[in-house]
Amino acid sequence: MNDMLELLASLGNAALHMLTQPFYYIALLFITLYYRRQTLLERKLIHVKMHSWGREVWRVIWSGLAAGLLVSLAAVLLGVSVTGAAVVCIWAVSAVLLVFRVRYFCFAYSIGLLGVVQFILSFFSDFRPGGLGGEAAAAVRGMDIPALLALAAILHLAEALLARWQGPALATPLFLEGKRGRVVGGYRMEAFWPLPLFLLVPAGAGAGDLPWQTLLGGGFGLVSLPVVIGFSQLTTGMLPQRKSARASGWLLLYGAALLGLALLAAWYSPLTLPAALAALLLHEGLVWYGALEERRSSPFFVHPPHGLKVLAVLPGSPAQELGILPGEILLKVNGEALTGKAQQLHEALRRSPAFCKLEVQNAAGESKYLQRAIYDGDHHLLGVILAPQPDEDTTAPEKPAGIFGIALMKTGARRRQDNGSALPTGRETAAAQETAAPLSPAAAPGPSGALPGSSGAESAKG
Repeated sequence: MNDMLELLASLGNAALHMLTQPFYYIALLFITLYYRRQTLLERKLIHVKMHSWGREVWRVIWSGLAAGLLVSLAAVLLGVSVTGAAVVCIWAVSAVLLVFRVRYFCFAYSIGLLGVVQFILSFFSDFRPGGLGGEAAAAVRGMDIPALLALAAILHLAEALLARWQGPALATPLFLEGKRGRVVGGYRMEAFWPLPLFLLVPAGAGAGDLPWQTLLGGGFGLVSLPVVIGFSQLTTGMLPQRKSARASGWLLLYGAALLGLALLAAWYSPLTLPAALAALLLHEGLVWYGALEERRSSPFFVHPPHGLKVLAVLPGSPAQELGILPGEILLKVNGEALTGKAQQLHEALRRSPAFCKLEVQNAAGESKYLQRAIYDGDHHLLGVILAPQPDEDTTAPEKPAGIFGIALMKTGARRRQDNGSALPTGRETAAAQETAAPLSPAAAPGPSGALPGSSGAESAKG
């Protein structure tokens, strides 16, 4: 009973410590800037706002809090423990990996790499340099790699569940440069969740035993650790629901496999190196397979010879009330057949400004007939966002937003020339001119993805 009371007291102290850490608030600031930038990109491409940045920030805060508590509970039950030196090592390696690519800013990569380094150091037991290098080597030697790999696995499981649950709602419609220079429609599903974690302090820190038997051993007492997990997928060949379901399914398999390997490594230490390598290679395999799947798929959001393909539907619009869904095809409006021009839809609606009748082809290829009165203030296209025309003049970049681009509110949207190449638009043009000015430093493209502690899996379309 006293052990449980002491554990609850540790939890309270860790929660208070979390509130005083700046990293959690930095994560919230980054997420707020990201969703604000997303709103600007939507206005630039489709001229309306699909998402409210305030609602999206609130959504990820409360869902990240719930996920953080569940991950913490799973980590405590398993006996996952961390030390201050281990946290510093993970953050340092993550920062170095961030220089190369933001999707490497992930627990799976940093912990997996540290596991490999620990294995190499085991062959050089006499290598004990002085100063900071010696402290780093001692910290890596003392890390509990199987326990940390288990934590990375649990974070990926949480990410998979959040992506499956919230992925479609997070999807942003985009106009993208296609394989043959034609503009196609697509979606980016990108989100970040700040997770407050409460992890065990090792027994060597002076605490007693836990009141239950853990699988990985461990100690008593809790420490707070804010992390951010991220999810990023780009698709031009699937509906957001299907893409998020497939991506989250693969993430679940990855997390389960990594957790199994981590538990085996905790039981039989020679398996630590294979588990660390699996954390790296299987994660890269997910990225490679996602990119291959997209390359093999044909663009889905393009206009057919007869009709207009729906890319998205505005929330609360007449189109949503009528039950029109993304991916469906508008065949007729007020008896007039549509032949692939967005202007034709607008003109057909104007001919009957008080009422509209629609023939829509659903995903099964069946026609459905819809009708509705039109009122003052309704969207001029009923709230339907159509797939782009092949010669659309403004496109979004395929690469996810870089950290500096998010901070500076650069949307990355490009204006295409007649030959199909792209030019920056708006502030991007001005930024490019400043970069090209004499004596000005060259601006490196910002990385994309997450913050310290992210376990994000990203499609390699970029």
